[in-house]
Amino acid sequence: MVDQVQLETFQAVVEQGSFEAAARVLHVTPSAVSQRIKALERAVGQVLVRRAKPCTATVAGEALIRFAGQVALLEREALAQARGGTRISIVVNADSLNTWFLPVLARVPGATFEIHTDDQDYTADLLRSGTAMAAVTAENVAVQGCRVERLGSMRYLAVAAPGVSFASAPMIVYNRKDQLQHRFLGLLGESPAARPIHYVPAAAAFNEAIRLGLGWGTVPEQNAGPLLASGEYVQMFPDRYLDIPLYWQCWRIESTSLNTLTAAVRTAAASALRL
Repeated sequence: MVDQVQLETFQAVVEQGSFEAAARVLHVTPSAVSQRIKALERAVGQVLVRRAKPCTATVAGEALIRFAGQVALLEREALAQARGGTRISIVVNADSLNTWFLPVLARVPGATFEIHTDDQDYTADLLRSGTAMAAVTAENVAVQGCRVERLGSMRYLAVAAPGVSFASAPMIVYNRKDQLQHRFLGLLGESPAARPIHYVPAAAAFNEAIRLGLGWGTVPEQNAGPLLASGEYVQMFPDRYLDIPLYWQCWRIESTSLNTLTAAVRTAAASALRL
């Protein structure tokens, strides 16, 4: 059996980033934190914490962090029957959050949420680290300890303001993880190497930058539709688009909250995403 105090101390070290910060949160001395971590590492026979700034979990430690989070979730659900409410941590790609995902949360009564955002190609990393309990992700291989199901595909259209030249205008890219514009050029057999780029890391500002004529970008069809209809956007290549498959991954535990959330995600995705 894992010592619960040691496990909570380990979780605090990883969340706070240092032994000293964990000690302040736990109202103990840094020496006590160090002793608990060493005892836990002896018990499991693995180094669990990288002693760096900030402290992070090793690969073995990440598995234990997920376990600690699962235990905490089940405890919160048990207490929720008396006190009401439980917190669920989710990571969602920004385009899903700004189109179809947010209404899902209203279908999970009695829960509070901590939402993280990242590119769909990276969201599963937060599952691996134990930061998130569930994710909308482009990764179709289940993270250890998780279950995975396909949700559908999000369609992206290449758009710009009227009069913008696709050949010479800069690409508008969300951030350095965003490869959608690069993938679209790949569909056309072009290299993005020589293309100038604007980085605009906010969904509303990204769309506005395109509307203002700063360049072209790939936008979810849900966002592009009204602006195409109004004439503020034009579609660069009406017969070309990107379909990005999305998957739902969540912890493989019998949690009422996660089961309710999964059902709500499945329903919303069925009407919002392409098959």
